[in-house]
Amino acid sequence: MSSAILSSFPGHSQLRRLVALRSIAVAAQLATLAVVWKILELELEWQPMLLTIAMLASINLFSWLRLRSSRLVSNPELFAQLSLDVIALTILLYYGGGSTNPFISLYLLPLVIAAATLPPRYTWGMAALTAACYSLLMAYYIPLPHIHHNEDDAFNIHVMGMWLGFVISAVVVAYFVVQMAQAVRSRDEMLARVREEILRNERIVALGTQAASAAHEMGTPLSTMAVVIGELRHDAAADQPALRDNLAILDEQVRSCKRILDKIMANAQDSGAALPRPVDALMVEVLDEWQLLRPAAQYRYDSNGAHPAPHINVDVTLRAALMNLLNNAADASPQPIEIHARWDSASFTLEIRDHGKGLSEEAALKAGSAFFTTKKEGRGLGLFLANATIERMGGTVRLFNREEGGATTGLTLPIVEERT
Repeated sequence: MSSAILSSFPGHSQLRRLVALRSIAVAAQLATLAVVWKILELELEWQPMLLTIAMLASINLFSWLRLRSSRLVSNPELFAQLSLDVIALTILLYYGGGSTNPFISLYLLPLVIAAATLPPRYTWGMAALTAACYSLLMAYYIPLPHIHHNEDDAFNIHVMGMWLGFVISAVVVAYFVVQMAQAVRSRDEMLARVREEILRNERIVALGTQAASAAHEMGTPLSTMAVVIGELRHDAAADQPALRDNLAILDEQVRSCKRILDKIMANAQDSGAALPRPVDALMVEVLDEWQLLRPAAQYRYDSNGAHPAPHINVDVTLRAALMNLLNNAADASPQPIEIHARWDSASFTLEIRDHGKGLSEEAALKAGSAFFTTKKEGRGLGLFLANATIERMGGTVRLFNREEGGATTGLTLPIVEERT
């Protein structure tokens, strides 16, 4: 399992934050002991206190290595990590005055972290553990040695320690609350995206099922039409060239419909795996096929990019998506559409510019939604399916109006390495 996927799980993200906070705590504890030794000149039990900090640093190193494994971080493991922090704090406070130490309020931090990250039973367990440790330190501890200052200085130092403990607690609590709120918002956004994608995929599957059924049912009437058109062409008089030309057009259109249906049935039986294709060759093939289906459509095409052209993943759905976008632009434009393709080592970008009326406010907001269309005989599925296909392949589609008039459909697809 990749590190990117693991980092998205709650357990890993919470343990990662805990490791970061513990690193800061170890540094702060060493700094505090240094201040006590050099400035306050107190004689404490340095050896067990330093060993405790070293143990905490070792646990943090182990936890950092633990984050690189593929095993998920469970709630009991997070509770055990917090419990080790409580035990380490208890040992330090035992040798530093017990409940009289101004940093005794730091017991609230693991309790707040447990309440923010763990289920209720673990929070109550942490509350019981911290309360028990606090209670023990009220009776069992090594008193702080006498400070070599007057009583007012000693009191001021104690007050300063209480202030520092409050600041540390406030910063940590604020940090975790902000991080948890952000995690909740990110989770809600992810769930919304997943729900939207599931609904869209369900619609696509339903449409695919209906399309396959329609392709099967339309074979018979198309064959009948082809037979009738053939008979009409045979019976048409030689002095009726207009009628013969029209019948030839009808025959070609029927054949095109049959080819499309055959392609649908073949693709339904095929796995449809995407294969890398050069972007310049893809555009030539798509435009040739589109011109065959839309012989009256006019366009101007230009491309810009290094040669040999890079590759993108291509399957039949991408070809259909590109032709849907071309059809939309041609339908909206009374003049020839402009097609601009460019590519670099990272992405392929295609812009299709029409010279129509542009997008209305409603169309700009709902374009790409299922069953929304501005055409009188449209079904509202072409752009919807094109969006779904291109996003599935890691690309993006964007529609916008141009200042000089008309609309532009821009799509971007990632470049892939050519398979050898």
